[in-house]
Amino acid sequence: MFEIGTSLREARLRRGIDFAQAELATKIRGKYLRALEEEQFELLPAETYVKGFLRTYAEYLGLDGQLYVDEYNSRYVAGEDRDATPRRSRARPRRSRRFETNVVLVALAVIAVLTVVVISAWKSSGGPSHPATTQRTAAKIPKPPLLTVIALRGSSRVTAHKGDAQGDVAFDGTVGKNDGPVAIRGTRLVVSVQHPERLRFIVAGHTRVIRLHRFVVTASGWHAL
Repeated sequence: MFEIGTSLREARLRRGIDFAQAELATKIRGKYLRALEEEQFELLPAETYVKGFLRTYAEYLGLDGQLYVDEYNSRYVAGEDRDATPRRSRARPRRSRRFETNVVLVALAVIAVLTVVVISAWKSSGGPSHPATTQRTAAKIPKPPLLTVIALRGSSRVTAHKGDAQGDVAFDGTVGKNDGPVAIRGTRLVVSVQHPERLRFIVAGHTRVIRLHRFVVTASGWHAL
């Protein structure tokens, strides 16, 4: 065992080197070189720097750098490493286990919340056979128009008023064979037809044979005007 700082200082003085020269040659700041000679290792940035600076400075002074590092380890590091290493190795598993446990608990909580939300939503909807669902499905089916006119041959003029003969015009035009079905909507229609024999009439979804030039159409059927 030898004094690290004293040995370094004596070697420097024997060579007639000052701190400025040593700093220029080793690239180590003068205050750190002084700290090595005074064994004030706590002034250096970290333990890694202490060993590196110590090796470089000793070899610069013509000494065995590894010998100084070993002496530093035996006096300042070895005992602490033996005590600290087991504590770090024991602490990591405990933190890891706590972290994993917390993750599992959070995941279980999220699953439970999602399960409650899904069950609540299913109950509020009443399931697939709930009457309200059936009603909503039925409501989506569009009602057929009150009157549909189809030209079988030729063409014919058709006029339909809502409510009565003076009501708003629901349709006024010529229905031809190439026009396709003409849908006329309303709750009560007064219909005038130029050539009823050329047409087919569908009243509220039911096909009717009408040969009148004027008639009334309602949801319950049709009658002459």
